[in-house]
Amino acid sequence: MTTSPENPTSLPSLEGERGELLHALAEQRELLLITVRGISDAQAVQRTTVSELTLGGILKHLTRAEQVWTQIIAKGDGELPEGMLDMEQYRMVDGETLAGLLEQYAAAARTTEDTLAGLPDPGRIVPLPRTPWSPPETVYWSVRRILLHLIRETAQHAGHADIIRETLDGASTTAQR
Repeated sequence: MTTSPENPTSLPSLEGERGELLHALAEQRELLLITVRGISDAQAVQRTTVSELTLGGILKHLTRAEQVWTQIIAKGDGELPEGMLDMEQYRMVDGETLAGLLEQYAAAARTTEDTLAGLPDPGRIVPLPRTPWSPPETVYWSVRRILLHLIRETAQHAGHADIIRETLDGASTTAQR
């Protein structure tokens, strides 16, 4: 599979558990990308439901999520990555384009895959950064659990994106495959 701005995910060639987890994440990314296929920048920022979510905002948020979680894995220091709590990650702002967001998503996907390919053990434990919703004690997750979280979050938002797209112009992921 070739990586491009339209298809920023490559199905990882890693074997074993890491390969399976990265493959599952890549599949969810592909489903998300179907929802933005053929839309304009104006459509990418258009709200179609009572939710504030837009296709561009979802894409931008998932890009930031991969960047943040990859940093948490790579650094392993429990520090809060810059921009993790920034609410601008949920919406396209003036000057941003769908093409630009797709390029950033592709770069984030490659960084995630490269970071995970270099780790010897998905069971490695990493301290999570403190957030306003964190318990008072330090919480630790395995790299495996972080990957499962990314898969879940990407799948959840791909579902949101499918509803937004279907409301926008009648297209659905199933019909566009």
